[in-house]
Amino acid sequence: MIKKPLIALVFLFLLVISIVVNLPVITMVLNSFKSNTEIMTSTQVMPQQWTMENYLFVNDKSAFWQQFINSIIVTSLTVVATILIGALAGYAISRFRTRLTGSFSVVLLLLQMFPFVLVMLPLFLAFRSLHLIDTLTGVILIQTSISLPVSVLMFRGFFDSIPGEIEEAAWMDGCNRWSTFTRIVLPISGPGIAAVSIFTILLSWNDYIIPNIFIKKESLMTLPLGLQMFMQQNATQWGGLTAAATLSALPILIFLLFVQKYIAYGAASGSVKG
Repeated sequence: MIKKPLIALVFLFLLVISIVVNLPVITMVLNSFKSNTEIMTSTQVMPQQWTMENYLFVNDKSAFWQQFINSIIVTSLTVVATILIGALAGYAISRFRTRLTGSFSVVLLLLQMFPFVLVMLPLFLAFRSLHLIDTLTGVILIQTSISLPVSVLMFRGFFDSIPGEIEEAAWMDGCNRWSTFTRIVLPISGPGIAAVSIFTILLSWNDYIIPNIFIKKESLMTLPLGLQMFMQQNATQWGGLTAAATLSALPILIFLLFVQKYIAYGAASGSVKG
């Protein structure tokens, strides 16, 4: 049996490691409560004079909340599309074992090795002809296509872990393939859906490259682009930047606190199953 002093020592060690790893985030949050002058001149980590002026600046003199709404729209629709398409594709690969589905799984793995930045120019030209430049729809389509390969493999792994006898019993009770999938398989795969949602949300919410290429209107910018607006050519609004970054990270932090138990579960599933 592990002694209590040893447990306390391990806990203290992990606490120190956690503080060191998260020190940039902690510094960012503390700087958001400093004035711009104090941020530039003070070497102290803790604010000498706490102030909310940076948050008032973000609320009153920036387009932060419009960018926040844009990020919510893009992330939410990307998650929904990824779950719907990924679940159907993962189920097909899991239940219909043919040479075609086996080759498709290999293609999904190869896509993870292909640098997406190489197709940015052809995508831009194609989206321009389709009038999808400067639209949230274009960003949603691209982010969904990026998240789908991993999501399909994760769903396949979860569906592989569900015994086929459960579906056979449903068929004997009169259910068809579709009703079995929607009423039995999907509810059982709740942790899988949560894991895919976590992966997709983190990918979409923090993405900078795709919105930066395909969105130029300020009214359609997402949060990562909005944060860049605080950095001007001749000056940087450090207080506003740290306050906006803190507000941007807050929804993801709250979300992860509720779903953290699914992170390791999802990371250990999916592509490792054959």
